[in-house]
Amino acid sequence: MANLFDSSSIHPVALELGKLFEQRGFELSLVGGPVRDLFLGETALDLDFTTNATPDETLDVASDWADAHWEIGRDFGTIGLRKGDAMIEVTTYRAEAYDADSRKPTVAFGRKLEDDLFRRDFTINSMALRLPSLELVDPYGGVKDLSAAVLRTPGTPEDSFSDDPLRMMRAARFVSRLDITPAPELVQAMNDMAERITIISAERVRDELVKLIIGKNPRRGIELLVNTGLAAHVLPEIPALQMETDEHHHHKDVYEHSLTVMMQAVDLETGPDGAVPAPDFTLRFAALMHDVGKPATRKIDTNGAVSFRHHDVVGAKLVKKRMRALRFDNETIKNVARLVELHMRFYGYGDAGWTDSAVRRYVRDAGDQLERLHRLTRSDVTTRNRRKVQRLRKAYDDLERRVAELAEQEELNSMRPDLDGQQIMSILGIEPGPMVGKAYNYLLNLRLDEGSLGPEEAERRLKQWWAESNTVN
Repeated sequence: MANLFDSSSIHPVALELGKLFEQRGFELSLVGGPVRDLFLGETALDLDFTTNATPDETLDVASDWADAHWEIGRDFGTIGLRKGDAMIEVTTYRAEAYDADSRKPTVAFGRKLEDDLFRRDFTINSMALRLPSLELVDPYGGVKDLSAAVLRTPGTPEDSFSDDPLRMMRAARFVSRLDITPAPELVQAMNDMAERITIISAERVRDELVKLIIGKNPRRGIELLVNTGLAAHVLPEIPALQMETDEHHHHKDVYEHSLTVMMQAVDLETGPDGAVPAPDFTLRFAALMHDVGKPATRKIDTNGAVSFRHHDVVGAKLVKKRMRALRFDNETIKNVARLVELHMRFYGYGDAGWTDSAVRRYVRDAGDQLERLHRLTRSDVTTRNRRKVQRLRKAYDDLERRVAELAEQEELNSMRPDLDGQQIMSILGIEPGPMVGKAYNYLLNLRLDEGSLGPEEAERRLKQWWAESNTVN
């Protein structure tokens, strides 16, 4: 195929490495995502190459040239390199397949570039750029599919997904990231083979899910997972939201509502220097999962009214359980669960208003998730009743104004009592133990209710509380 790119559009490290391999009599091609991204006008710093050189030969050619190298993937034919700011993987032409009951691929090295490309996941990733000649190799129509925004596999999707069932998750990820349409036969194969995803490790599934959520259109990716049955295995709480609407339509479609909230949250993300830079996984995932407690808490009273009492608390527990199963880190689990737990806290503010104490508690409980909570709460309005939308928006504008005003008076995000634990023990003459915690919480509640008292007044009130506590006991 004719050259479609000139050398100025290619990372100089790729051209340099291509010349090294050519001088040693080996083939080298830029392959996969970096080639696809060239057509999308994007520049990749993670560069994937394929070659007819063995791993030992690759090391012989490139180890002295690279700033660093590693051999973790050597058994799978891959050598890692770093050159300047570029991270590089060079993989020997290969063909691989999964056993029906194995999580690990059986690797066999191939001989031709075209054979290697046939084993890749999708046609848009089955393009290669020979180096240093810049000849595009596209035997399976990747350029055409990318132009048409269609996701297909080089061979049959059944064979591709048998080789690596994770490719079904990758399909949903690319639908989200590139906002493209999966071919009908690909969707059918996902339907037929969804259960195969269970042989893949939780960590690999998690990584694909994260990439899906932070894509351009995560709604489409989630819909593909749900419609093909994959979500039932990797994120069952989401299809469970497809509850039957009662005959009087006293509650909205929770599944559709959750997808809408997620996309509205995407729209509220900020630029790189803002409070919640896009794309933000924590906010998006909390928005998707915020109502997962509803199926377990759904009640219908004698009048046919539907309620979901405490679904926020139940939902937070379900989120923790699912994210632990997917091997998320503890910090991300804590943050997403906290947002789910707090997403209902605001409702009622517009009718009754809040005391300064209630606003302080809202900020304290949100902690470093306050900016995300602002956006989640605003996103959780999907009613078509324009008056209700305006009323809720106005109420939350007022709450944010009060948060800002109180923040000028005191550091709400790091709310602490006027006395610390050491001072409490010194004033009361007690040793470390449960009573210190009780005293600390007493002073913290005073701070939340009344603002800063100052150390002298705090000491007086602490002694008074201590005396009354001992009198009661």
